[in-house]
Amino acid sequence: MSTAFLRILFAGVFAVTGWLLGREAYTHMISLHVANQLWSIVLTIVVPVAGALAGVFLAPPAQALFENELNAVERAMQRLAPAEVMGGAIGLVVGLLVAFLAKSVLFEFVANAGPPGAYLANVFYLLLSIFAAYLGARIGAKQQLPALRPGEVANVEPAPPAKLLDTSVIVDGRILEIVQSGFLDGPLVLPRFVLRELQLIADSLDGMKRARGRRGLEVLGKLQDSVTLEIDERDFPDSGVDAKLLRLARERGAKLVTNDYNLNRVAQVEGVVVLNINELAGAVKPVVLPGEELHVSIVRDGKEPHQGVGYLEDGTMIVVENGRRLIGEDADVQVTSVLQTVAGRMIFAKVKRSSPVQNG
Repeated sequence: MSTAFLRILFAGVFAVTGWLLGREAYTHMISLHVANQLWSIVLTIVVPVAGALAGVFLAPPAQALFENELNAVERAMQRLAPAEVMGGAIGLVVGLLVAFLAKSVLFEFVANAGPPGAYLANVFYLLLSIFAAYLGARIGAKQQLPALRPGEVANVEPAPPAKLLDTSVIVDGRILEIVQSGFLDGPLVLPRFVLRELQLIADSLDGMKRARGRRGLEVLGKLQDSVTLEIDERDFPDSGVDAKLLRLARERGAKLVTNDYNLNRVAQVEGVVVLNINELAGAVKPVVLPGEELHVSIVRDGKEPHQGVGYLEDGTMIVVENGRRLIGEDADVQVTSVLQTVAGRMIFAKVKRSSPVQNG
C-alpha cells in the first residue's frame, strides 16, 4: 500500500469523521444555546466544516502512527514460524468470538439503560475485544500448530525439541560429523544473532579469529547440505548473545547445543537443557582402566623432566613416566591412573619392563 494512497485514505476518513462529529456537536449541544436564526444557519455549516478541517490536520500524525505500528507488526510476524502464525490467527478469531458472546450476554442490561448505557456497552465491548484478541493470539502462537499438507493427518506424537546452535559449537566443527552420523535428531535452529556474531569473527583483524570464523561459515554450508537448518529471525535488544540464546531456548522449549563451559552452567541454573559436545566426546571415548596395556607413540616431553607424552587416536593425552628418553619412538605402556578434568581425560602410564623398545 503506497504512502500517497494512505495519506488520501486517512485524510478522507478523518475529514468525514470530523464533519459528522461537528454536526452532532451542533445538533445536540451548540444549537440549544443559539437563538438567532442567521447564526443558527451559519453554525450549521461552520461547525461541521471546522470538524472536517480538524480531521484533516489530525490525519498525518495518525497515519504515521499507523505505519509505525504496521511495520512493527510486520517485523514481529517475520520472526515467527508459519505454525506460530497459524496458531496466533486461530487464537485471534477465538478471542473475538468470546468477546462477541460476552457482549451479547453480559452487556445487554447495560445497553438497555438508555443512550449512556449504550455508549458504555460499546466502550466495554471494544476494550474486551482488544484484550481477548491479544490474549488469544498470544496463547495460540505459543501452541505452534503443525502445518499440514492437504490430506495429511496430524501426528499425535510430539515433535522432538529444536536444537539451538551457538557460535562455539559451529566453530568447533564436530557438530557436522555428529549430525551426519544421525546421533542428533530434531530440527537444527541457527539464530540470526549467532550468524551475525560468526560473520564478525570471520571479518576480524586477528588472523586466528578470522580463520575460526571462516571455518564456522564453511561448517554451516555443509550442515545445510546435510539437514534442514532453520534460521530464527527473533532478536532481543539490550542483551548479550548468551542471554539471547537462553531466552530464545526458553521461549521455544529448545535444547541448547554448545561447547561453552560458562554458558553450560548458566543454562543449567536457568533450567535450559544443554547438549555439550565436549561431554559427548568424553562419554564416547573408550574406557581405559588402571593396569590395562596400550601401545603409544611418545611425541614430546612432559612437565616433569622424566615424563614423555603421547596421544591415543581419539586425542586423549597419555603421560608416560620415564618416557622422555623414548621421544620419537613407540612403546608398550601400562596404565597406572586416569584423571578426568574439565578439559577432558588424562591417562598416566609407565613403560612396561618387557617393552622391546625399552629393552633395546
